[in-house]
Amino acid sequence: MKKTLLSLMTLITFGLSNAQVKEKGVIEITPKIGASAFFENNEDDFTDSNSGVEFGATVDYYFNDRWSLRSGLIFDKMGGKYDVGDTFLWEDKLNYLTIPINANWHFGSTRKWNLNFGLAPSFLLDAKVNDMEIPSSDIESFQLGFNFGIGYKIEVTRRFGILLDFQYFNGLTNISKSTNNVDITNVGTSFNVGGVFHL
Repeated sequence: MKKTLLSLMTLITFGLSNAQVKEKGVIEITPKIGASAFFENNEDDFTDSNSGVEFGATVDYYFNDRWSLRSGLIFDKMGGKYDVGDTFLWEDKLNYLTIPINANWHFGSTRKWNLNFGLAPSFLLDAKVNDMEIPSSDIESFQLGFNFGIGYKIEVTRRFGILLDFQYFNGLTNISKSTNNVDITNVGTSFNVGGVFHL
């Protein structure tokens, strides 16, 4: 009985440790959804944050079991809220499609943790103040940001896992086309849950 249990435990341990090893060329696709909170940085004067839903999918291409290149398509609601008087709230609702280009470092003894960082170009899809359209002459259609995040993958099977993921975004370029030298950038965080599919 002891030999059987020992053999079974050895087999499970070997299987789990092997499941973590990634070779060059392995691809993982992760559709995900989460909650975000963004605000605008107007020359170090920060707005209140607005909440939104972040969703999309990322793809990791592995170079070895520690490093991968991550990219994808992410929909983000950015912008911020301004208090104007006691009864009026002014909210910028800026919807972007973001294409992260990140190095992704997988760490821990079983490589379940990951730390990703890199550039995040974003393309404006829609811009409103409350329910009124913001004219394209007032806002840039493109922004470049820096993002980083940390995640933990729960392996369900050898080819499927669940990712818990926290991301931070900081805009590097001015989104305002104003001629009075106003510098406005988007800043925010998101917490996401995704399904990891090992191809």
